[in-house]
Amino acid sequence: MKIPAEQEAQKLPNNFRLCRCSAPRNRGWLAFWSVLLLFSVVAAITAFQHFHYDSKQKQEDLTNIKTEHLTNIKTEEFTIILQTYKRDNILLKVLKNCLAAPHLQKIIVVWNNIGVAPSQKLIDSLGQHSIPVLFMEQTRNSLQNRLQPFAEIHTEAVLMLDDDVLVSVPDISFAFIVWQQFRDQIVGFVPRKHVEISPGVYNYEDVGLTPGQRGERKYSMVLIGAAFFHRRYLKLYRDQPKAMHDLVEAGHNCEDIAMNFVVSLHLREIWADGRSAGIYVKPMDMRNLEMQASGDFKGLWHRSDHFKQRSECINQLTKIYGVMPLQLSDIIVNQYSRVK
Repeated sequence: MKIPAEQEAQKLPNNFRLCRCSAPRNRGWLAFWSVLLLFSVVAAITAFQHFHYDSKQKQEDLTNIKTEHLTNIKTEEFTIILQTYKRDNILLKVLKNCLAAPHLQKIIVVWNNIGVAPSQKLIDSLGQHSIPVLFMEQTRNSLQNRLQPFAEIHTEAVLMLDDDVLVSVPDISFAFIVWQQFRDQIVGFVPRKHVEISPGVYNYEDVGLTPGQRGERKYSMVLIGAAFFHRRYLKLYRDQPKAMHDLVEAGHNCEDIAMNFVVSLHLREIWADGRSAGIYVKPMDMRNLEMQASGDFKGLWHRSDHFKQRSECINQLTKIYGVMPLQLSDIIVNQYSRVK
């Protein structure tokens, strides 16, 4: 799902000295070192251009994210929040997969099956495990139920997952490492973007991540259906204007877009120039299990007006907050190449 370090100008070592030679040889050595220094500068510039970063983010050298060099990363744990509605069979698969993740402290299942308690069969099917799995039964079916600042969360890191998304354990572990380096941002696997189609009017769009121009691969949101973020954002989300919560409830949609607004607005406060709400981690193995669900409930994204409704959400949120806080980024973190 954090390693930014300011790059300092390269300096010659303090013990560097020109050899003591006659004047003609001194000029020769001076020419030699001048050429060598010139080539070093050119090489440094070339390397920097190869790893181009969004200038506003100032998050340099993501290539340093290496799972084999983590001696400076403190040991900590994370909590999974997983909201579910009428999908017991695929929920079980997702839970069993999550229980294998290192550094997992607890799983909170936000149970939106109103009036129907989790079955003992489901609980028993989890088998023997040492990780607490808490089923939090809700009194109403709301997308925003999972965004409560639960008192049961005792870790800074929260991994939020949809109940039909199966993310491999290596992907979860790597994204957690990335999040530890970018603790103020959403670190996840599903990027999206806003596109200004006319002054102050925006569309919600998918992100083309196929090889091409970097500008074609930018994103401004990382959806929270498969993402790490700091638990502080749950409280910040709760404390947002009533108009924002009403917007999400009315359309039964867009709580993930609203969270990206919340994070972006917070980043504007703590960073003078702001930065993108999220960091996109390209997964090695992430699957959608919806087709395996035993019930007839389908995800909201199946609705014919899904993208239109989410575009409207972006425009309404911009009016509520009086600003468009989302910023584009083209940083893509991968377990092998780190940055694409």
